[in-house]
Order: sequence, then C-alpha cells, then structure tokens
Amino acid sequence: MYAMSFCSIVWFLRPDIVPGLAKVDSPRFQVKKKQFFCNFMTIMLFGAIGTLISFAIVSFGAMNFFKNMNIGSLEIADYFAIGAIFSATDSVCTLQVLNQDETPLLYCLVFREGLVNDATSVVLFNAIQSFDVSHIKTSIVLQFVGNFLYLLLSSTVLGVVAGLLSAYIIKKLYFGRFLFYLSAILTVFFCRIVMSHYTWHNVTESSRVTTKHAFATLSFVCEIFIFLYVGMDALDIEKWRFVRDSPGTSIVVSSILMGLVLIGRADFVFPLSFISNLTRKTLYEKIGLKQQV
Repeated sequence: MYAMSFCSIVWFLRPDIVPGLAKVDSPRFQVKKKQFFCNFMTIMLFGAIGTLISFAIVSFGAMNFFKNMNIGSLEIADYFAIGAIFSATDSVCTLQVLNQDETPLLYCLVFREGLVNDATSVVLFNAIQSFDVSHIKTSIVLQFVGNFLYLLLSSTVLGVVAGLLSAYIIKKLYFGRFLFYLSAILTVFFCRIVMSHYTWHNVTESSRVTTKHAFATLSFVCEIFIFLYVGMDALDIEKWRFVRDSPGTSIVVSSILMGLVLIGRADFVFPLSFISNLTRKTLYEKIGLKQQV
C-alpha cells in the first residue's frame, strides 16, 4: 500500500508532455478539474463499487481454489486480505502509454479511478485487520462504512487545507510543509486541485520554469528508485528459496491469482461502463468497447 501511494505521488510530478516541448503554464499539477467533476459518478462507480466487486471475486475465488491446495493454513481473514491487496490497482504504468490529449476520457477515468480505488483498498485492508470478519455483524459493516467515509473526507479536507496553506505561504511566507498518515494519493490529488487554482497564480514566471524542471527531474530520479527497488525485491534470495521448494505450487498460485484479478476487473468494468453509458447523452461522451477493454 505504501509503495502504491509513493509511486502514484511520484507520477503526479511528471510533466504532461516532453519537457523540452512543455509550456511553462501547463505543468502536470495543473489538474483538468472539469474532466474530474464531469465524470465524478463514473469514477466513483469504478473506484468504490468496482473495487468491492473485484475484492469479492478475488477473495471468494481464492478461498475456493486454495482450500484444496497444500499452501498452509489460511483463515477467512487471510482470504479477505488477499482480495483487498489484489483489488488495489496502480495506474502509473498504464498512464505511461496513454496520451491525455488523444484519449482524454480514458485517461481521466483510469487516473481518477485509481484515487478512489486507493481509499477503498486501504479501508478494506484495515477493516479486515481490525475487525473479526469471521463474525460479520451490522455494527461491523456500519463501522467499515464509517471508516471509508472518514478516510475519504479527511484526506480531501487535508488536501484542500494544504493547498490553501501553500497558496498563502508562497504568497506571504515562502516556506512550510505538513504531513499526516491518511490516503496519500487522495490528499495530494485534492491538494493539487486547490494549488492549480490558487498557488500557481501566486508564483512568478521564473519560479514556474524552475518548478517545472525541478519536478520533472525529481520524478525521474524517484521513478528510477522505485523500479530499482522492485527489481531488487524480485531477486530476493530468501523468496526464491521458498519458491524452489515447491515451484509447481507457486506457479499455480500465481496463475490463479492473475486469472482472478483479470476476471474481477472485467466483471466490473464492462457492467459499470454500461450503466455509466446510460447517463451519457452523446456518443462522444460514452465509454466505447475499445476503451473498456
């Protein structure tokens, strides 16, 4: 979860287009707010309802397959934790192959859905760790809903406050930084929405050029670190020793999880896209089959 949040924060810093061709007044933290709010209901469908559908499919699918395999003793909470972890998506790599100007709707949905998905997945995982899921009661369900709303609203408010504070600091004091442990992606996103509307207009022209190139350089260095870390972790000798003892089982488990993730994703993308298209008036606004795939 922390790696997912950090990786997404790094992505926020990347410029929209090639640095040498980018306009000074169009850095990536200039959020296209209109697209976000115009597609708000679809984003919530994919990010919240879709994540819950994927969570259910992965959890109960893993429960059905793994209970007959010799992979250790797993309780219902473990299966739910697997579902919560694998229902979390990170859109960083996906967005690298999309062009915001050529496919604005697809880009908007993929990017923003990841924000709500982050909040839903974190709350799901925390709820599983905190509650006795083997005895699900109405009170537990209500507490889960309350935790989700708390995370969503708290992260949003923190982002808005940080954005307003940054606008004031840059205008008056030129320093300051604050940090809390909530949803990093949601906090940074709503912070940059406010910053794009207020802070950016308090920055001088020379500062905009410096900021643009500084963020581009920082994002490049951080991305190198992320993929180096992932590569080194993939070659962890201790993990490969575990796999070596039962390579067949490891391959089967990985294949099952991959299949469940794909099925879970498809089972909410296509139906929810159909529902979303019912509310869209023009063909241009609808989510086409190619975009759904």
